Amino acid sequence: MNAAAVPANKRRRMMITPEGLALPITIASRGSRAGALIIDVIIIIAGLIAFNLLMNWIAGGLLEGTVLDVEAAPRGAQEFLQILLVIVGFVTWYGYFLVQELGPRGATLGKRLVGIRIAARSGGRLAAEAVIARNLLRDIELFYPLVFILVLLVGATMGEDIGPLAWAATAWFALFLLLPFFNREALRAGDIIAGTWVVETPRTRLAKTLSTQGAAAARGASDVTGTRYEFGEAELSVYGEKELQTLERMLRDSSPEALAAVHAAICRKIGWDPGAGDERAFLEAFYGQLRAKLEGEMRFGKRKADKFS
Repeated sequence: MNAAAVPANKRRRMMITPEGLALPITIASRGSRAGALIIDVIIIIAGLIAFNLLMNWIAGGLLEGTVLDVEAAPRGAQEFLQILLVIVGFVTWYGYFLVQELGPRGATLGKRLVGIRIAARSGGRLAAEAVIARNLLRDIELFYPLVFILVLLVGATMGEDIGPLAWAATAWFALFLLLPFFNREALRAGDIIAGTWVVETPRTRLAKTLSTQGAAAARGASDVTGTRYEFGEAELSVYGEKELQTLERMLRDSSPEALAAVHAAICRKIGWDPGAGDERAFLEAFYGQLRAKLEGEMRFGKRKADKFS
């Protein structure tokens, strides 16, 4: 079976958060990860080409005939410009991945287009060192051997004896390329070192109301005990959109035992006495009021992506 065609239910996992919550996630398919990387590489290369053309156009149009004319510049100045372009390329390549993956969405533009993101396997916040490690390893896994193979092929076409280097480079590339096919989580070497995995991004909208919500979500009152749950600004401010979406999924799909664990974790977080026996009503009320708060803030251009924002 093709890796990209593996059913989603075969890729379902449970992630345990630092608060002890078991959250259902879906591992991203290998095909979607490859597609996201291709999109990102195309964006980077297109951006660098556009930047280079723009700089050449500016230099040719504004500096021609002056003492700063690029064509008439001394060799040292031309080498400086080449070094500057290399630095821009280096910063663009690593900055593109690091800046976006360290953001609240944990995903580059390519990953967002195919609906996946990076997450820490520990269930905690995605650490900067983890993102840096997995991106540095990507070059060692894929791009360095690819460049090495291309250089060897060019040398071979020019009549150079490359010996067994081509086989060694191909084995290097194949080893890392095939690694995700030999583990259930589709982890590449960078994920193993960094303690990350790539998961599908839930596509939920804040404007939609839970189809399974009870009276507590609508009125703040429990049908079981009659208790009216009202939460203050400080209590609702501890969570953001990501946690709201997670809570929505759990209210739809999770067992009473899982909801009890979520209820206890939220109570600890906001300083309430957890009690027992009315967990769903509490969670429905918390969900409804948190959603209303976040939607109200979004109307004024203010967004809270997650509890770390």
